[in-house]
Amino acid sequence: MKKQIFNPYMPSWEYVPDGEPHVFGDRVYVYGSHDLYNGSVFCLGDYVCYSAPVEDLKDWRCEGVIYRKNQDPAQDGRMVLYAPDVTRGPDGRYYLYYVFDKVNFVSVAVCDTPAGKYEFYGYVHYKDGTRLGEKEGNMPQFDPAVLTEGDKTYLYTGFCGNKMKDRLGAMATVLGPDMLTIEEDYNVIVPGDCYGENTGFVNHEFFEAPSIRKIGDTYYFVYSSAVMHELCYATSKCATKDFVYGGVIVSNCDLGIDSYKPAEMPAAYGANNHGGFELINGEYYIFYHRHTNGTWYSRQGCAEKIKVLADGSIPQVEITSCGLNGGPLEGKGEYAAYIACNLFNNDNPRKYVGGEDAAKIVQDGRDGDEERGFTEPGYIVNIRNNTTIGFKYFEFKDLKKITITTRAYFYGKYEVRTKWDGPVVAEIDTLSSNFWEDYSAAISIPDGVHALYLTFKGTGVGELKSVRFE
Repeated sequence: MKKQIFNPYMPSWEYVPDGEPHVFGDRVYVYGSHDLYNGSVFCLGDYVCYSAPVEDLKDWRCEGVIYRKNQDPAQDGRMVLYAPDVTRGPDGRYYLYYVFDKVNFVSVAVCDTPAGKYEFYGYVHYKDGTRLGEKEGNMPQFDPAVLTEGDKTYLYTGFCGNKMKDRLGAMATVLGPDMLTIEEDYNVIVPGDCYGENTGFVNHEFFEAPSIRKIGDTYYFVYSSAVMHELCYATSKCATKDFVYGGVIVSNCDLGIDSYKPAEMPAAYGANNHGGFELINGEYYIFYHRHTNGTWYSRQGCAEKIKVLADGSIPQVEITSCGLNGGPLEGKGEYAAYIACNLFNNDNPRKYVGGEDAAKIVQDGRDGDEERGFTEPGYIVNIRNNTTIGFKYFEFKDLKKITITTRAYFYGKYEVRTKWDGPVVAEIDTLSSNFWEDYSAAISIPDGVHALYLTFKGTGVGELKSVRFE
């Protein structure tokens, strides 16, 4: 098989959510926070960075730890690094903006290269030295996003939890050439959920996760709305005001997509979302994250190609398994179950992760064990009657046999479909086993590009390791 890339595009043991992609030179770098598998809270790790050549998004490499949470003098030993962003300053250096989880101000680190070792630089502050977020009347700072144009850097921040009346919305602040000093105080550009009435943002008010890009003369502000699972965008000709709601770019449970299911039906267990888009080798891609392990705290980076239409609009895109692959996956060989993009129970499809009856993606071992010789990829557990597992998309040719690798105490069969509610094209009988075992069935699918859905019918609780096509 030729080299391919899947969602999630990082190794199966890596958890880098809140992905902000930036092209610097001939590589794209993704900066994000750093969850741990089975972590007790968000963002327990230090910042790591992954990069790939702009001409080959199948060739990602880990740049290692670029910034440690103990490098900031404000660290008191109990704070974690929330979602960051990076911009190149007017001096040619790279500036990393971030906020700790228990403070209200924005910290900055600096490096001479995009993914070298960043060093603490300072705090965003007013000209009198007061830190942004600590001045009387300031809203707390959160999730910084940055865009530099000439000597100005636009800083976007904010968090508006449900019904928090003291949080007006997303903020845009202008910094001077030193990348720290405020030249223009913040302006609210997208309202929080308490202030969306009579605006174009009703039902899509700002929650968190600012991201900023510019296409031509138009600024695109990407953010997570009050329903959390979706990344929306708003546009303006001015960096600090007059933003107009544009639409949803991606939902990590595919709500709003009606191309293969009803729009109101969630097709995955999602929750909060954060990411940004970037032009990479002539194509636009949105980076976002999904949830694993049945919790909010083990999130993995995913990406999809998007279209920016002639009128500037961005249609909502499906979540897929093939992501950055440049097309469907080959319909032959073996694929690990963890690359499933759809995961739900037909009896109770729901949009938020968690619940004892919900299937989930898990792993054996610790984060990074794959680098130390442990090669088992992630797999799916807690599979019950009517659990559906979906992969999109494969290009099949002369498919004759399908094999799945399963284990655990369950009795029944997997129904195979090319649409989640389509006709059954094969049935794979399974038996209870304490060990991974293969079960196969003959199958005939017309040549071409198709999704693949497995729905378990039976009793007990099972696990799925992989699916193989011959």
